[in-house]
Amino acid sequence: MNGRVIGGRYELSTLIGQGGMGQVWTAYDGRLDRRVAVKLLSPVAISGPATAAQELRRRFVRECRVTAQVGHPGLVTVHDAGSDGDDLYLVMQYVEGADLADHLAEQDPYPWPWAVSVAAQLCAVLAAVHAVPIVHRDLKPRNVMVRPDGTVIVLDLGVASVLDTDTTRLTHTGSPIGSPAYMAPEQAMGGAVGPYTDLYALGVLLHELLSGNVPFAGSTALGVLHRHLYEAPVPVRRIRPEVPEALEALVLRLLAKDPLARPSGAQEVYEHLLPLLPPRGAPGPSGPLDPTRPFRRPHAPWPDHAVQAAVPPPPSVPPAPAKPDVAAAVDEVKRLLGEGSLTQAVDMLGGILPAAAAEHGEHSPVVRILRKQYASTLMDDGQYRRALPELRRLAEDRAAEAGPADPQTLQFRYDAAQCLEQLGDPSAALAEYRALLPYFEHGTAPDQQTRAFDIRHRVGLLLLAMGDHGAGRAQLRALLFDAERVHGAYHPLVADLRRALARQQAVDPRL
Repeated sequence: MNGRVIGGRYELSTLIGQGGMGQVWTAYDGRLDRRVAVKLLSPVAISGPATAAQELRRRFVRECRVTAQVGHPGLVTVHDAGSDGDDLYLVMQYVEGADLADHLAEQDPYPWPWAVSVAAQLCAVLAAVHAVPIVHRDLKPRNVMVRPDGTVIVLDLGVASVLDTDTTRLTHTGSPIGSPAYMAPEQAMGGAVGPYTDLYALGVLLHELLSGNVPFAGSTALGVLHRHLYEAPVPVRRIRPEVPEALEALVLRLLAKDPLARPSGAQEVYEHLLPLLPPRGAPGPSGPLDPTRPFRRPHAPWPDHAVQAAVPPPPSVPPAPAKPDVAAAVDEVKRLLGEGSLTQAVDMLGGILPAAAAEHGEHSPVVRILRKQYASTLMDDGQYRRALPELRRLAEDRAAEAGPADPQTLQFRYDAAQCLEQLGDPSAALAEYRALLPYFEHGTAPDQQTRAFDIRHRVGLLLLAMGDHGAGRAQLRALLFDAERVHGAYHPLVADLRRALARQQAVDPRL
């Protein structure tokens, strides 16, 4: 028993997990009298300097807020998040069952229909997560729970994203974020990550379930990462001939070195798995922890006893909405933004824009300011899919009015490129960044030079993500030379580039 109380209400009980990213405890919620799981992270231990720890705290709260927006039965529910002393804490539902690594260890061999069922459930989760968009970055058996009714729950969504504050960033120990055995080639090289990165990890996980081992192992992390880059995985049917050919082919596609050669998304992977799933009503093991059960007996009670259904309330006719007061709504948005309530601010801005356009005109200064704030708040809230069309519209309107080289036009286009990158469309993001770069490279103002360096950095990372390692590394080397000449050897960008290049050289000495 620990006895420490976190956040004034969560009493820690038993340590159930510990690693480089923190500790996981069972705890009791004193306010609602329920068992929960509490994950503790120490920003100072992870990030080192106080400024880095403060940035990690800010990102942690934001990431928890974005993660909490994803509603899916295959995701652990986030109840609360905050800081307590020097620690950050995340309060989640307590999930009974076994993690997938233990589940695999108890089966020899792991039944291939079970592997298909686990992967199908993971695809359903990833499809919901990637639609936000969020990239898990650390999908592995230890981050997957199998509940007694056979349903699969994904843990640690967003945690790796918080710790990896940029796609090239390393912890103060110099270790890459993620688990080398499940790390995609673009992640190993420090390139930009996207949904395709999680699909590769899913391929590793599925290979492990079918064969009993990860496709690439080794005595050192660098050795494993090098194998991810250059070695072909052993087809699983050579190890287990009873595995269907279609399943082997799918695993090989998921493990493609080039992200563009992998399936287009989790939805496509699910469609390939669908014919291999057990049909509804098919016989299966009667015991718990059978991941085929959700497909054989969907939503059946577990254990088999009746559950009294809740009686829905009688329908009611909603009142007609009142005409919004635009001025009052703008004041309320300012208050919400000041409090950090981004989701509420987004909803309010989206609600008042049509009324403001009707009252003042679509191209009026008031509507443009509101639309700009709407797009900006959507980005801050991680809603890149909704922000992208708003930014494109703003960029087109501003370019028609002030020209393509106008600073505001360029800012809208840059933000749109960031959305494309976050949405997992590296080729479109790369094209947009390259189109923007000349506008900043020829400028003399310090902010233009800073933006040019930033765009060149993004281009290098995207090239790495798309498998063009030579061009990506050349881009980063050239940027390092220019950044050191302008800023000196101790500038943060210079330090980041040196670490990224050193990591790439360690993973692949041929570059």
